[in-house]
Amino acid sequence: MAWVKIDANHYPMSTPSSPPAILVTGAAKRVGAAIAQALHAAGANVVIHCNRSRTEADTLAAALNGSRAESASVLQGDLLAYNALRGLIERAASEFGRLDGLVNNASAFYATPVGRIDEDSWSELIDSNLKAPLFLSQAAAPYLAKTNGSIVNIVDIHAERPLKDFVVYTVAKAGLAGLTRSLALELGPAVRVNGVSPGAILWPDAKQPGDGAYPEAERKRIVEQTPLQRIGSPEDIAGAVKYLMLDAPYVSGQIIAVDGGRALVI
Repeated sequence: MAWVKIDANHYPMSTPSSPPAILVTGAAKRVGAAIAQALHAAGANVVIHCNRSRTEADTLAAALNGSRAESASVLQGDLLAYNALRGLIERAASEFGRLDGLVNNASAFYATPVGRIDEDSWSELIDSNLKAPLFLSQAAAPYLAKTNGSIVNIVDIHAERPLKDFVVYTVAKAGLAGLTRSLALELGPAVRVNGVSPGAILWPDAKQPGDGAYPEAERKRIVEQTPLQRIGSPEDIAGAVKYLMLDAPYVSGQIIAVDGGRALVI
C-alpha cells in the first residue's frame, strides 16, 4: 500500500459526545499500562493491546471501566504476525467507532552481542520495534486522518547512542526514530507523528540470564551518570505521551528524550 496524502479536514480530536479513541500496544503492564492510564485520565477511550498478558490487560480494562463505563477495551494479538496487523487496526477502530491515536509501545529488548546474533533474534527485535510500528501506522493512517489524529512511537535514547552488546535492539530503535520523522512528513498535514525516548525508567526483565537484567553495580553506575541522579517512572513517559498525543497540536516530527539528562553524558 502506497502512502497517500490526505487533506486535513480539521476535525477536532474529540468532542463532548465522542472522546478520542487511542490504541496503545503492549499496554497490559509496565510503561504501556501507565500510558493507557494517563490517556484515559485525560478523557480518552483506550484500546489496550496485549499478546501474552491477557490477565493483566483485562484487569486494567476493568479498573478503567470501573471509573468510566465502556471507556476501555482489550485486543489480543501477536505483533510479529504481519498478516494480522491490518486486522488489529480495523478491530481497534471498531471498538469505539473511530481511531484518533496510536501509541507504538510494545517492544522486545534483550542483548545480542556480536558473535551471538542469529536470524531469530534479528527478526524478533526488528519486527517488534520497527516492522510492527510501520505497518500498524500504515493501516491506521486513513482512520487517523479523519480525526486529525496522532501517532506516538516509544523510541529509546540509545537510538542515537548505541548500547553496548544490544546491537540489534539499537539498530531497530534507530530505525524507529527515522520512521517517526519520515511518517511526520508522509502523513502531514492530517496526522501528527512524534516519539518519546526513555532513558532508565524501569529495569528491564531478562529474556534469559544476562540478556536484560542489569546487575546492581551497573544500575548504580547509570544512576550516578544521570544528571538528575535517579531513574524515572512509567508516569514520566506517560506524561510525555499524553502531551504529544493530546496537548501539542503544532508539534510533529519530534522525539522527546525523557531520561533525566542522561543522553548528555553517554
